[in-house]
Amino acid sequence: MNLQQKKRAALHRRARSVRPKVYGTADRPRLTVHRTNAHIYAQVIDDADAKTICAASTLSPEFRATGKVGSNKEAAEFVGKLIAERALEKGVTAVRFDRSGFLYHGRIKALADGARAAGLKF
Repeated sequence: MNLQQKKRAALHRRARSVRPKVYGTADRPRLTVHRTNAHIYAQVIDDADAKTICAASTLSPEFRATGKVGSNKEAAEFVGKLIAERALEKGVTAVRFDRSGFLYHGRIKALADGARAAGLKF
């Protein structure tokens, strides 16, 4: 097993250990984050109905209009604010944060801080 496979296996192991503990309901949906080298994605999901309430990423038109790069902390903070605005429009004020196995630092932390600054509670 090479280094890349070990990293991927560790990510999946962490995600599997966190997922059963973090469950989104209608009152408090799950804010899940996915990170790649080039972009960052966020979704607010109601697991009880198996529906995505809203989503945002560095591929969204609002972010593209800024002309910024999608792989840094500033971009992650922008996506956090964007997902919070969209969630608040849908009537969601509190969420459960699902980091999807990613370590809570860097871009993941920046996205969470941006969402908190825009008014989401978690």
